[in-house]
Amino acid sequence: MIDLLPDLIPLLGVDVLNPMLFALMLVAIGTSRPFANSITFLAGHTASYFVSGILIALGLDRILDRLDNPLPVDFILELIVGLALLWTALAARDGKASEQKEPAAQLTPVYCFGYGAVINFIGVPFAMPYFAVVNQVLKANLSVESSVLALAIYNAAYALPFLLVPIAVALIGERSKPMLERINEVLVKLVDTFMPILLLLAGIALTADALSYLITGEALW
Repeated sequence: MIDLLPDLIPLLGVDVLNPMLFALMLVAIGTSRPFANSITFLAGHTASYFVSGILIALGLDRILDRLDNPLPVDFILELIVGLALLWTALAARDGKASEQKEPAAQLTPVYCFGYGAVINFIGVPFAMPYFAVVNQVLKANLSVESSVLALAIYNAAYALPFLLVPIAVALIGERSKPMLERINEVLVKLVDTFMPILLLLAGIALTADALSYLITGEALW
């Protein structure tokens, strides 16, 4: 399992750049029960991320086999996704790639746990680093128990930076909030700067590959 560290640490570094999760943690600490709400929100998000990893592992072989043996309909879907990514990249040029809606309901620990889980499940299909993590774990040919443990450790490491939010509030109180806001602003700027570029490149690649197959019968990649 230790041999996985060189492969997983860079993926973890990319994966934790999640301004949506960080911003929602800030929303949770702004409520009347900051510690309980932020902890349960993170717990719900992390639990669903872990479950998602197991589900991805169970279906990844089928996904990879389909990618190795694509059907014409797959390229039509690829074209749709590629065009959607291009549209999203153009729409994100105004610096709103990281803009997220806050929960409208009154926040309680139970609601925060469920909301954290739902937010994660919605975002999992786009969590490419996490798919790569699951793939690396599967390639290591570990036992089932060791593979589950590896995913659990990864998810704990993923949650750790966000756990610093309620810890900072508990130790420093209100004085921690301006610092946390500045950290969130940095994350938002990073995503708003680089996300449109990544979306544009992915959209171009998928659109070009799909058009190449539909026009010539040969895929590019």
